Amino acid sequence: MAYVGVVLISHSSKIVEGMKELIRQVIYDVPIELAGGTEENEIGTSIDKITRAINLADKGEGVILFYDIGSAKMNAEIAIELSESEVVLVEAPLVEGSYIAAVESGMGRSLQEIKRAVEKAF
Repeated sequence: MAYVGVVLISHSSKIVEGMKELIRQVIYDVPIELAGGTEENEIGTSIDKITRAINLADKGEGVILFYDIGSAKMNAEIAIELSESEVVLVEAPLVEGSYIAAVESGMGRSLQEIKRAVEKAF
């Protein structure tokens, strides 16, 4: 079964690594990709990292993106424009929103159903 992919975007690679570890405690099959930090692994975000994460997370059912602050949103929006995948960016708390999205994806929900579930929660 193909699942909607989840991309975690943060200015810190450690933050998204910890989030993935948290989600993996209960969700195993959902594609979760990380775009934390710059290409040099410094604090910041990278359009290229986000684009790669989208491509890796997309298994044919679409991808939902979560981000932390500031320029992460702007870079995510640019990566979406460059992507050929069906991608949505959700305005939700990074930890809680991505956790809900992963659970919903694991239940076989569609991209739009997941987006609505996350938005309803917040």
